[in-house]
Amino acid sequence: MFPAWFTVAAIVSLTVAALCAVFVTVDVTLRPQRMSVMNVVWPVTMLFGGLLWLGLYLLRGRTPRTGASQPDGDGSMAGAVAVGASHCGAGCAIGDVIAEFSLALVPGLAAVFGAGTLFQDEMYAAWIADFIFAFGLGIVFQYFAIAPMRNLPVRRGLWEALKADALSITAWQVGMYGVMALAQLAILPALFGTRAAVLSPEFWFVMQIAMLAGFATSYPVNWWLIRAGIKERM
Repeated sequence: MFPAWFTVAAIVSLTVAALCAVFVTVDVTLRPQRMSVMNVVWPVTMLFGGLLWLGLYLLRGRTPRTGASQPDGDGSMAGAVAVGASHCGAGCAIGDVIAEFSLALVPGLAAVFGAGTLFQDEMYAAWIADFIFAFGLGIVFQYFAIAPMRNLPVRRGLWEALKADALSITAWQVGMYGVMALAQLAILPALFGTRAAVLSPEFWFVMQIAMLAGFATSYPVNWWLIRAGIKERM
């Protein structure tokens, strides 16, 4: 069992993130994004970024009201890279949520990803599932960003999406896995004597922190991809 303060901190963080996601969901309904996939991306990023990503959305992503002039906003390279990395992270976040909840609700699925054969610890099998789902959804998100902008057919669009985001997604997952490994294998057992179960607020609180680490590790990769013209500037 975790101490009450840690559980309360987890619940507060997750609640704030959920409220930010609700606000942005309503806001993008009233002010749809020019790039339609961002109507999904922005609310999802709130789930791990909370108030920090709400600030990024209001500064860099919010669409002006109909008839209003376009605000100056943050047109810097740093802002563009932050949005690009967040776009990558949204696909990763959805993939991780789907994989983790699927394995928690249907434990037998872990065997498909190597539990009991390749791995004695089911957590590693869950990470394989996380990566597969995150990578797949990340490429899909990038496809719906890059294909409409370049007017590409499906096959070419998927190839360009793969080139644009394969490294970014991998870099994101490296940062995320690093923090989750430290938390689940070292920090939480050392401090509290246990890991965080998937169906607990503590697990998703740690996942929020891990996602921020994923953003940090993918940020320089996205900078290079955008600077090289491999990934579109958003």
